[in-house]
Amino acid sequence: MAHDRDVAGIRCLEVLERLSAYLDHELCPEDVARIEAHLAGCDWCAKFGARFQGVVRELKRALSAAEPVDQEAVRRLRSRLKSELG
Repeated sequence: MAHDRDVAGIRCLEVLERLSAYLDHELCPEDVARIEAHLAGCDWCAKFGARFQGVVRELKRALSAAEPVDQEAVRRLRSRLKSELG
């Protein structure tokens, strides 16, 4: 990875691996502090993180606005896939 720098004691790759958990508030305070320190010093990760957060926000919004899935249609689709894929 061209942008795998160590900033504030954590590498870009590690930040990207934990970004989803960070945005979902699933990390311990120590990990949050490490990631936030990295983001403060790494423009590339900060920009990527902001774009990623925007995509996640839009996906959540779209999913919450979606109509419920007909469970009978789901059952038929699974059955058909199972028979087709063997």
